[in-house]
Amino acid sequence: MRTPSHRPVRTCHNAAAAVALGLIVSLALAATALGSQSSSAVVKIRKTSLGTILVNAQGRTLYMFEKDKGSKSACSRRCAAFWPPLVTTGKPKAGSGVKPSLLGTTRRTDGRLQVTYNKHPLYRFVQDTKAGLTKGEEANAFGGEWYAVSPKGAKVEKPSSGGGYGGGYGK
Repeated sequence: MRTPSHRPVRTCHNAAAAVALGLIVSLALAATALGSQSSSAVVKIRKTSLGTILVNAQGRTLYMFEKDKGSKSACSRRCAAFWPPLVTTGKPKAGSGVKPSLLGTTRRTDGRLQVTYNKHPLYRFVQDTKAGLTKGEEANAFGGEWYAVSPKGAKVEKPSSGGGYGGGYGK
């Protein structure tokens, strides 16, 4: 005959097993989610009011910072909050119209790999909230000017129809 004392112990073992199984499933799902996030960045081209420029996988404008020295980024901390770097965990991928030979990476001070194009580290601008916007074009912020990047790897300048966006970030 079973005594009541055995039943709670069995229930505790079953509860512990259920918790352990739940933890394992949660960890597996988290690892899968992290694995899907840790992929190579994609650089594409898009036609905009500035002409044909580089964009990220979501169609958001990519910029170069004139203060950068060679392929080394001069934008970190507060600057990177306004101008997030395009980072990757693998070799960046070239979309149609992008020259794979111009794609590369540089190691940021935080250890992450930032995508470069023609040796220019690439960034987004936080005020470009959807694909096709170019609000960061010709901004003078954080000690230098920002420009969209052409498929040839050069800065793109606005057609001479007035001044550029001078958002004043970091002045």
